[in-house]
Amino acid sequence: MLFVIISNLFSAFPAKAVSLAIDLLLDNLNTYKLFESTNLQDAVSLNVTKVVLFFAVLIIAFALIRGFFMFLMRQSIIVMSRLIEYDLKNEVFYHYQLLSPSFYRKNNTGDLMARISEDVSRVRMYIGPAIMYFTNLTATFLVIIPIMFSVHAKLAILVLLPLPILSYAIFRINNTINKRSDAIQNQLSKLTGFAQETFSGIRVIKAFGAEANFRSDFEKEVNEYQKRSMSLAKVDATFFPLMLFLTGLSTLITVFLGGIFVLRGEITIGNITEFVIYVNLLTWPVASLGWTSSLVQRAAASQERLNEFLHTQPEIVNPSNTPFHFQKQIELKDVDFRYEGKNDYALRDINLTLQKGKTLAILGTTGSGKSTLVQLLLRTMDVTNGSICVDGKNIKEINLIDYKSHIGYAPQDVFLFSDSIANNIAFGVSQLAPDLNAKVETAAKQAALLSSIQEFPEGMNTMIGERGVTLSGGQKQRVSIARALIKNPDLLIFDDCFSAVDTKTESEILINLKQLMRNKTVVIISHRVSTVKDADHIILLNQGEIIEQGTHDALLLLNGSYTDLYQSQLLEEID
Repeated sequence: MLFVIISNLFSAFPAKAVSLAIDLLLDNLNTYKLFESTNLQDAVSLNVTKVVLFFAVLIIAFALIRGFFMFLMRQSIIVMSRLIEYDLKNEVFYHYQLLSPSFYRKNNTGDLMARISEDVSRVRMYIGPAIMYFTNLTATFLVIIPIMFSVHAKLAILVLLPLPILSYAIFRINNTINKRSDAIQNQLSKLTGFAQETFSGIRVIKAFGAEANFRSDFEKEVNEYQKRSMSLAKVDATFFPLMLFLTGLSTLITVFLGGIFVLRGEITIGNITEFVIYVNLLTWPVASLGWTSSLVQRAAASQERLNEFLHTQPEIVNPSNTPFHFQKQIELKDVDFRYEGKNDYALRDINLTLQKGKTLAILGTTGSGKSTLVQLLLRTMDVTNGSICVDGKNIKEINLIDYKSHIGYAPQDVFLFSDSIANNIAFGVSQLAPDLNAKVETAAKQAALLSSIQEFPEGMNTMIGERGVTLSGGQKQRVSIARALIKNPDLLIFDDCFSAVDTKTESEILINLKQLMRNKTVVIISHRVSTVKDADHIILLNQGEIIEQGTHDALLLLNGSYTDLYQSQLLEEID
């Protein structure tokens, strides 16, 4: 406020200086003519030169002082708004990470991105420019309008009349611009999404020869984008001419009416010049009032959208900071689980004990609840009924960060980052860990990946592209397995991560894993009996329930569903 007021005071002073300078010049001009053809005329001329130089230096000094305080004003407000934007983006991103998978099932990625980018930017525009311009408008009015009324009240009222009209017109036009800008932004998001999906699925498009169809659909989206952009361009075309017209109208009124008052002897010509400067000083703050009002409306809507997510409480929270060490067993007691919005249970009445150092295998058809069970063990979701206990303590009560640090997880749906193979493998460990390169190489060897990596020109430093597009399905899964192994965890979870790997490579990986799994607790999900037959305990799931469990030999003796599955896969291998 201090910087705004001072900068506005020094914007008003030059107008008064110009008024005095013009009046003094006119008076001295008359004196100059009066002493024409006399020796005193040179003295008058020198005096005029001194007056002009004095006021010129004074106006320049005022402008420099005003500029300095405007700089301080913008540094205070705009820099502060950028710092708040920084904090807010970090807060939103951090909060996103706390929210559970169910939140991401209900909200699409585009909406999440829009809130952390567009909505945060709109809030910043309110905190920075909107507050700055509103504060500047208030200070300008408090400084300049009293001065204008002190010079000539009637002229001040008449000159100020067009300014509210200017502000309202800009407010209406700016609202229209904002609506059309939003429509363009929405279409641009749609266009970008269409292009991204097209390029991501280019192999499928080419395989089906569907390029022409996609080109036609893209052209329709581009035409819609062009249509909306032209609609905005038409509004923009009227914006500045209208603003200049209304601004010029105030100046015209000032000159015309001021001239009448000069003829009446109520004001001087210097006062007219002073009023013209005041009008120009008031024009932008008044014009910005409409723009600022629009910014406030948009910021309010954006903050409401941000609060909607920021006030969403995470379902999974870390309940303790007490260090955790896995020592004995994981026990599932009467576990039921149902996804939000679903009537049927994904898991029902699961009772299971997993001893440390033992291997548990989970078999079942698609949709039987295998991956759901793994997510409960990882505690990315909590059970609907029952409990999961680790070393006799409920999983909801143990240090979640420590617990997950003891887990190596290779998911069914592999996600790789647009980075090098080495960095993708080392994802779960600190980049400052000693002998990191050696650990990466060992993990790759254990996952039967090292020979494949050596075929790449840049080896471990090969960039794998978006979502690992340069790798085959089997290579992606082996990178995921290596990522799980490099942590040297107490609990290893393999969620059907051998599905894209051929039987020979799978056999090599399993031989390597046998040595690693001696002192580790392992959970293997697979649709192949050959993958899990050496496990200490095997369970067979069907529609969320355990229908058979035991060792491989014990299950074969039951001559039930497990035996049928084993024999059918055996026949497939023979064929």
